[in-house]
Amino acid sequence: MGNADTAPAHAFALLQIEQRGAVLTVGLNRPAKRNALNDAIIQEIGDCFAGLPDDVRAVVIHGLGDNFSSGLDLSELRERDATEGLVHSQTWHRVFDRIQYCRVPVVAALKGAVIGGGLELACAAHIRVAEPSAYFALPEGQRGIFVGGGGSVRLPRLIGVARMMDMMLTGRVYSATEGSAYGFAQYLVDADTALAKALELAEKIASNAPLTNFAVLQALPLIAEANPQTGLLMESLMATVAQSDQEAKRRIRAFLDHKTAKVKPT
Repeated sequence: MGNADTAPAHAFALLQIEQRGAVLTVGLNRPAKRNALNDAIIQEIGDCFAGLPDDVRAVVIHGLGDNFSSGLDLSELRERDATEGLVHSQTWHRVFDRIQYCRVPVVAALKGAVIGGGLELACAAHIRVAEPSAYFALPEGQRGIFVGGGGSVRLPRLIGVARMMDMMLTGRVYSATEGSAYGFAQYLVDADTALAKALELAEKIASNAPLTNFAVLQALPLIAEANPQTGLLMESLMATVAQSDQEAKRRIRAFLDHKTAKVKPT
């Protein structure tokens, strides 16, 4: 990996953004607040993902300090009425959709608090890497509120409705070990290595054919949720488009010419 360079984007007050080759790192930069998510940082996240540099092929999102994110900054809820609450929730939906439906894959490096809105943010990423310090919770039930950042849609698809209900009703907290077993994260790594692992994965992802990454991000979720016959047709169409791409032809020739390694267990 080359030296990190500041990404060619306008200055962000609450995000630390660096571009490392084809990988962009996005750091939540409110460590004194455990990276709590206020309106300003949500706006910056949205702006960042709306204006990714053309040469970026993968993104890593992480938290500065000891935590990924402690969730919604509750100080912003005190004077908000119902209409403002609806607009606020839909703003989060639009921003997190930019992550889920990003043109490039997004990897989240998780440590410390991954709770409430922070967990909703992590769920919008495509791959999650957790350190032993990470813990997952939805304290909204104890605060008298409800998830509003897309958590009721995304999280049950990862861990199931019953487990999410338990978290919200009882305040149950999952450790990193439990969380990785139940689907909160796909990787559990050693202390202080989540960001390094996320960068390693992002570099690997960035080396894939762009059209394959596009298919995985955009087509695969739709295929998985479609009825079987619709899904199979979508799969056939996507496979046809992918294999006709010149990048795919180049890579297949390289494999057949023994210029690339065969798949082996690690």
